[in-house]
Amino acid sequence: MSPEKAPLRLSRRMLLAALPLVALLGLVGVFAVTLRNPSTDLPSVLVNKPAPEFLLPPLEQSGVPGLGRTDLIGQVSVVNVFASWCIPCRDEHPLLVELKTRTGVKLLGINLKDEQANAIAFLDELGNPYDAIGADRNGRASIDWGVYGVPETFLVNGDGVVLLRHVGPLDRTSLDDLVSAIRAEQGGS
Repeated sequence: MSPEKAPLRLSRRMLLAALPLVALLGLVGVFAVTLRNPSTDLPSVLVNKPAPEFLLPPLEQSGVPGLGRTDLIGQVSVVNVFASWCIPCRDEHPLLVELKTRTGVKLLGINLKDEQANAIAFLDELGNPYDAIGADRNGRASIDWGVYGVPETFLVNGDGVVLLRHVGPLDRTSLDDLVSAIRAEQGGS
């Protein structure tokens, strides 16, 4: 091999060796941006469509009835999917209490794959803002709602049509947006 081709061959090897590192750094960058700005506006096939048919038994000893599709008819309601084992659900709970206080909206809960005693302890500790809670023990109703994980929150109009879906815990901004959407749907009251 001639001395002139040796540096060329060495630089090609370095380039080929560096390619996986460059690709890895690119992927890390994409993941970092995605994790830093998570989307809570995931598409839902239910938005602007009727809520699914479901009928869930009450969460025993919660003091509120179970939940079914018929509970969504007649007035604006918010459906919140939660569980006692969900740390973000605990973080968002005070905002649900505030939502109920600020709007008086019919707040309905779907308790996903939770132990009854744990769910009751969760509500006893943090307060129960729900007008009805359905115990979704096997997760079937949550699947029908298109739930990715807990918490998720849906705004439903008086005809039972899903207007909005929020994935993840409510924060101050999403709470204010939800309150505005509720008031607009209630006729500005």
